[in-house]
Amino acid sequence: MAYYAALLHMIDPEKNKEVRPQHLDYLEKLGEKVFARGPFADGSGGLVVYRADSFEEARELAENDPAVVHGVRRLELKEWNKN
Repeated sequence: MAYYAALLHMIDPEKNKEVRPQHLDYLEKLGEKVFARGPFADGSGGLVVYRADSFEEARELAENDPAVVHGVRRLELKEWNKN
């Protein structure tokens, strides 16, 4: 099991207000697959750290997030070394 950081850069703040409940519900339903999550204080987006068996699995989880699906946020995914 590895950790993957999904940086979710804000694209459309107005549409984000509409999609945010779906985004939060999606992350909640993933349970233990989500290690950490939260918005950036400056409003520029947010971060989700996934637990996954591969980069491909993490990418699939991140790409299925409604915030990404609906084009509200741009995904940047990186493997993260948890110390």
